[in-house]
Amino acid sequence: MFNNYGQSYQEQRMQQLMEQKQMKDFMRMYSNLVGRCFDDCVSDFTSNKLSEKELSCTNRCTLKNMKLNERVGQRFAEETMPGENPPSLPPNFDTASFPKLQNDLYLRAARGEKTERAPVWCMRQAGRYLPEFRAIRVEHDFFRVCRTPELATEVTIQPLRRYAGLLDAAIIFSDILVVPQAMGMQVEMVPGKGPHFPDPLRDPHDVSRLVDLEEGFSVDKELDYVYKAITNTRHTLQGQVPLLGFAGAPWTLMAYMIEGGGSKTFALAKTWLFKHPEAARQLLSRIADVVAVYLVGQVRAGAQALQLFESWAGELGPADFAQFSLPYLSRIAAFVKQKAPHVPLTVFAKGAHYALEQLALSPFDVISLDWTIDPREARRRVDEACAGLSKKVVLQGNLDPTLLFGSPDVIRKRTEEMCRAFGSAHIANLGHGMMPTHDPEHLRVFLESVHAASKTS
Repeated sequence: MFNNYGQSYQEQRMQQLMEQKQMKDFMRMYSNLVGRCFDDCVSDFTSNKLSEKELSCTNRCTLKNMKLNERVGQRFAEETMPGENPPSLPPNFDTASFPKLQNDLYLRAARGEKTERAPVWCMRQAGRYLPEFRAIRVEHDFFRVCRTPELATEVTIQPLRRYAGLLDAAIIFSDILVVPQAMGMQVEMVPGKGPHFPDPLRDPHDVSRLVDLEEGFSVDKELDYVYKAITNTRHTLQGQVPLLGFAGAPWTLMAYMIEGGGSKTFALAKTWLFKHPEAARQLLSRIADVVAVYLVGQVRAGAQALQLFESWAGELGPADFAQFSLPYLSRIAAFVKQKAPHVPLTVFAKGAHYALEQLALSPFDVISLDWTIDPREARRRVDEACAGLSKKVVLQGNLDPTLLFGSPDVIRKRTEEMCRAFGSAHIANLGHGMMPTHDPEHLRVFLESVHAASKTS
């Protein structure tokens, strides 16, 4: 049942478009599936060089021979061939009981227990590098996918289906910017550009537009669609692997809310820190309160572990990180640990190597590393910081994502080196997320290499 769920969406929709002779929509979905330029696919049609009947026949033949298309790959081609469509599972939002977990490798490792090999998963393992994800995005806006539990579930399990038996965790498909949305800000996902805030916070007076302090505001109500996606995904996974929830950290979210999107300098956000420090602290505090409640809500909904993303940590120097990031990370972690002490909690403060010791002494169980630090050095520093304490901090990471653009031999070699550098106790991951232009089969090489290189006797 798990392996069949969600395949029917693409198959049924493409078959429906074919039968209805809606060839533009069919080719838009097909071009995403095969990674082919849409304009090339439809140029003959739009110039009236082919009739709809001729085009239908052409694409039927193309679809039947999809397994020959090297850009799709054998595995995905077979999954997307037309044929008998298995029934989709109805959504299940029952939080009273969940299927028994079959693979607890990630959870054991996150608790610091000895494991037979390193568990492995990848940040952004569900996303634009997968043709099956792009097929869904043809018909659905990014945030509509996030807000529709059935679609979020389908996207979450796509990598589990493609890499059957190789991933040790799923992470719910959502976005860190659902929190600013919940607080009353408009966020758009612009193709080719990324997140865009049409009306960002330009000065402290603009904070009055946020709704989180208004009477009747409820984090759980505003973000219930994420909770439903988590619950539905837990049932759909049928215990295959644990499901991770996540959120963005206050400084990173504040930077987006002020800059209006990504930035090379973060000059606007940093102006707040240095020109309006008290207003900055108040905003960071409000974001932290929302994030803390949100993460606990994810646990209630079925998340079995959590990760907090401080993606722009490296844009702060040590003193500013200690003042405008670390206190809010620790505050969130303490709240979550009080409400859900059994749930492993990971922090990913990208670029903040200078703060390893402080992070090790915070309530987080796992520290995720980017690719710019040697795992041996990180392990030494973390162990020294925790010397004499009963706490055991687990490390996660940290292959440079761009290595997946290399040859399979290079990926294998560098993955083996990474596993040796971490030693016996770690969670394997990339040093940041998957990229849209990554070859899905190169991720498979990475996953298989972790399995082979990290086995313990």
